[in-house]
Amino acid sequence: MIWTRLVRAELRKLTTTNMPWAFLAVLVVISAINAIAVVWGTDFDGTKTFISTAADQQSLIAFASNATLIAGLFGAIAVAREYGHGTVIPTFLSSPRRHQAVLAQLVAVAIGGAVLGLVGATLTTLAVALALPTTEFGFMVPAADVGRVVAAASFAGAAGAVLGAGIGAIVRNTGGAVTGAVLTLIIAPPLIVQLISDASSWVPSALAVALSGVEPEAAGVESQASSLAAILVLAAWALVPAVIGLLSVQRRDVV
Repeated sequence: MIWTRLVRAELRKLTTTNMPWAFLAVLVVISAINAIAVVWGTDFDGTKTFISTAADQQSLIAFASNATLIAGLFGAIAVAREYGHGTVIPTFLSSPRRHQAVLAQLVAVAIGGAVLGLVGATLTTLAVALALPTTEFGFMVPAADVGRVVAAASFAGAAGAVLGAGIGAIVRNTGGAVTGAVLTLIIAPPLIVQLISDASSWVPSALAVALSGVEPEAAGVESQASSLAAILVLAAWALVPAVIGLLSVQRRDVV
């Protein structure tokens, strides 16, 4: 099928450059920071109560919020750089139905984002588990909750990548796409919460934390969205820019 071939081609584009290795390096650094926090970090009173319960440890290893941001930057760069380097031109010329090429691109970056989220959550969990024996606490998070943390990070990574890809398709400039992803995922949410206090549970970072199964008390919030609501709303955050990007590509010339 043409669409399957397009998806494979987009995946090859992602895996034959140094970009995935750069993002992998970021994941390694983040996991190392978590391990350092476990070994040498303390609360204000000098104790280590931030790792003293299973809920606290699950909050520490919950990677979904980071996955949303990192994969958002990944998706934005992956798509926008194709316009900058002109590699998108042969793709569109060889695919008369341009929406198929864009959808294939979105699927490829979603897979890449999911992998980033999965690897990031796994590395962070391993780093924390290996660092805990240096303290008086062992690893307390049940296997089922670890699985939920990893699954949440994978979904959040896929959603973040699609969101970033949509911004990249709209802006078509790597610097502008990265700026747009940062504005959407880091700067805009606190501003939205300042304007609408009830929106605090519905911004991407809060949705990612809720999806990870972190208890509200451990997350430092009063209430959270349900898992189903978190999935649906996080998907909406991703799909809105993706659909706008798809429509903008449909309406303009090849470049």
